[in-house]
Amino acid sequence: MQTETDLETALLGPVLADRACGDCTACCTELTVDTPDFAKPAGTPCIHLGEHGCGIHAVRPHICRTWFCVWRRVASLPDAARPDQSGLLVSVNFVDQPQNCLDGVSINIRLLADSDAIRNGMAATVLDGLCDQLIPVWFSDGSRKMLMHPEDDVARLVISGDPAPTHLQDEVSAWRERYRAFASDDRSLSAS
Repeated sequence: MQTETDLETALLGPVLADRACGDCTACCTELTVDTPDFAKPAGTPCIHLGEHGCGIHAVRPHICRTWFCVWRRVASLPDAARPDQSGLLVSVNFVDQPQNCLDGVSINIRLLADSDAIRNGMAATVLDGLCDQLIPVWFSDGSRKMLMHPEDDVARLVISGDPAPTHLQDEVSAWRERYRAFASDDRSLSAS
């Protein structure tokens, strides 16, 4: 767990001092938690979640004291992107057995139930604020998970290991270098 927290800080920076969860409890319901001191399935409210938030806030499990959504770390996201206001829960995902190198460590934007974030433009605003680094960004609407960053032509080349055309060589090389550890075999990520 400490390694994941350190990686989140390395990727996105520290938790912003001027941002607080406030009344937001989206993570207390939406996320899967599977740690030695606490576990719950995704989409199920935490057993400690009550009408006024966490009923054991002062002694909450370690994961609850150290995990923060991306909105708490990325200053370029607007205040209105807080999950309970935007209908989007943005987190860093760590996948033990990724399907491809862009799935191992990534940002995941979850569209919450009854969210208007696509229609009102908040989803586009959040994507614009997150798709400018060498961190894969996925969007999930509850039925599908779609890669939003890098763009399709770059992603295909990064994953396949095929040679990149001249105009994409630098970008593809940067992604391959950064995500080499998640390559499934020696061929993928080897060519520029």
